[in-house]
Amino acid sequence: MSPKNTICLWFDKDAHDAARFYAATFPNSEVTSVHKAPSDYPGGQQGDVLTVQFTVLGIPCLGLNGGPAFKHSEAFSFQIATDNQEETDRYWNAIVGNGGKESQCGWCKDRWGISWQITPRALTEALAAGGGEAKRAFEAMMPMKKINIATIEAARRG
Repeated sequence: MSPKNTICLWFDKDAHDAARFYAATFPNSEVTSVHKAPSDYPGGQQGDVLTVQFTVLGIPCLGLNGGPAFKHSEAFSFQIATDNQEETDRYWNAIVGNGGKESQCGWCKDRWGISWQITPRALTEALAAGGGEAKRAFEAMMPMKKINIATIEAARRG
């Protein structure tokens, strides 16, 4: 049974490549189906991969090869909560090391332009603590690209 709500991501021509990368990178992720265009369409031809159904950490997604008309932006991102530095490093390095780009405060973009927030739970908990703990953790985070948990925890302690 297909889900009632699915995230649809627009790609130029490489939705299948992106879906395979996500499935190989994140647990509870897989490519579930690939559908080819039954006829020519603006941006593709009959037989081209038109849509790819996949999951990212259990979230149902549809990759649509719609052509170059629309680009991804930071207005949409996947936020991945990590439990430790090893997990943070693994996801960050997979995305950035596969043609992606680093950004600030735990954000990066994959080679297809999708934005990711690789967010350690230690950071989320520090910010939720409020007061001086949150302020120190926030100020420690601001100059970071990939989040360093030890630095966040040290800042939280003061």
